[in-house]
Parts: sequence; structure tokens; C-alpha cells
Amino acid sequence: MAEARIYELEELMAVLPHRAPFLFVDRVVSLEPGRQIVAERTLRADEAYFAGHFPGRAIMPGVLVAEALAQTSGLLVGLSEKLSAGATPVQPKAMFLATTQLKFTRPAVPGDTLILKARGDRQFAGLHRFEVEATVGRDLIATGTLTLAEAKMPV
Repeated sequence: MAEARIYELEELMAVLPHRAPFLFVDRVVSLEPGRQIVAERTLRADEAYFAGHFPGRAIMPGVLVAEALAQTSGLLVGLSEKLSAGATPVQPKAMFLATTQLKFTRPAVPGDTLILKARGDRQFAGLHRFEVEATVGRDLIATGTLTLAEAKMPV
């Protein structure tokens, strides 16, 4: 069953190691622990990458959309563990390993709010595979699969 509460930035930063300017999730709006998650990211015109990608026609680089989807997937792992254990993991559990057939269908631009979805697909020997998609409104931005690997961050 999906959890009705919203997770805000401070709670996400307790689970993810990322910080500005490389944190690409603003909030989690739906969580079904161990199964699926929906997060949001509002794209601001003052984000540094828009200045050079591209002058006069700013778009979010596809690799950063992929990173936002990976962070969303990592939040599914971390928040699910937090809910089952009753405490925030001491160290992040997963790192972005690979994408498979991630396809981009439309650019994301300043002012858009990305809806980031990840559904756990398979887990085996420390690898977590997710079906992911990013949308803006009803428009699909990206879809595919990605894999996270469990790893300890260096201290």
C-alpha cells in the first residue's frame, strides 16, 4: 500500500549522499515501500547547467535526467529500509551502476516539474534493477531501466 505522506528535502538528504548542485529530487510524493516511488524535481532557470546547455534554448541534459531517476531509485531503496528498520541507514546503500535502453522523447526545460517514477523490477546479489520514467504533465520525457549496486561509501 502506498504511503500517503510527502517526504521533503531534509528527509531525502538523510538517505541520499548527494547535495546541491547535484541533488535532483525535491520531494517524494508517493512511496510503496520495496515496490515503487514517485518523486518531483522543479527545474529552475538559475541552475548552472542551463547556462551552457544550451544558450538561447536551455534544456536539462539527458544524463542529469538519468541521474534524477537513479536518485529516485536510491530513495526507494533507502526509504524502504528506513521504514522497515525504523531508522535511517548510516551509509547510503546503493550507487548508480548502469542504464539499459533509457530513451529520451522530449527535452525538459526551465519551469518544468519532472515527475520521477521508479518501480523495483528485480534484486539479486546486491544489484537492484528498476523500471523508470520521467514525465512533465502528461508528456513522457524518458523511460527505460537502470541498475543500482549496493556499496559502502568511503568514510
